[in-house]
Amino acid sequence: METSVQSAGSQPVATRLLLACGVIAPLLNSVVILILGAIRSGYNAWVVPDSNLELGEGGWIQSTNYIVTGALLLAFAIGMRLLLRTGRGSTWGPILLGIYGLTFIVTGPILPDPSLGYPPGASSALTIHGAIHILFGQLQFISLIAACFVLARRDAALERRGWSWYSVATGLLVAASDVAFVLTAKLLDGGPTGLIERIGIIGSGIWIALLAIRLMSKQSSIA
Repeated sequence: METSVQSAGSQPVATRLLLACGVIAPLLNSVVILILGAIRSGYNAWVVPDSNLELGEGGWIQSTNYIVTGALLLAFAIGMRLLLRTGRGSTWGPILLGIYGLTFIVTGPILPDPSLGYPPGASSALTIHGAIHILFGQLQFISLIAACFVLARRDAALERRGWSWYSVATGLLVAASDVAFVLTAKLLDGGPTGLIERIGIIGSGIWIALLAIRLMSKQSSIA
């Protein structure tokens, strides 16, 4: 069985700060999209995806949220790589989470096309920047799902089966929410697409935050 290269208690301050970004990032993203979705005039959080909050009055807030969240996730991935020196997932886990963070940074300034009635009266015709936004949105889901399974294999190898199954369950939840989101948007022309998407966002955010806490904890270190 692998042993820790460095215990959490002896982690450099810089590394711990980078790892702490993994707790802050999903909390920030979830709080912002929930608050904006609740107060934005004409926006129906039950139906409309969170990325549409980048459009309309005050859209800069959501764009900024994406960029800051992405930067925090990228910092977390760097801290994770500094800690996980050897073993399964020590390279690809941080890389995949780094890609996940970068997709947030990219989708910040590259706005989506209007869809599902928001903003009201706007054209939903596909544009180049809208297509790029969709492409990186799908890369976001794929990189996160892959990270879940990569780190599940690491935990399984370290005989931490509870955490391994939790990572697998999170990966399946994100995959299911993505597929259900696309099908609901296409087949039902709306429906609870916003709710379905938020279930995946919040579920995966909890997983990332717990992962970061585990990495900072001496008792629960997966390094």
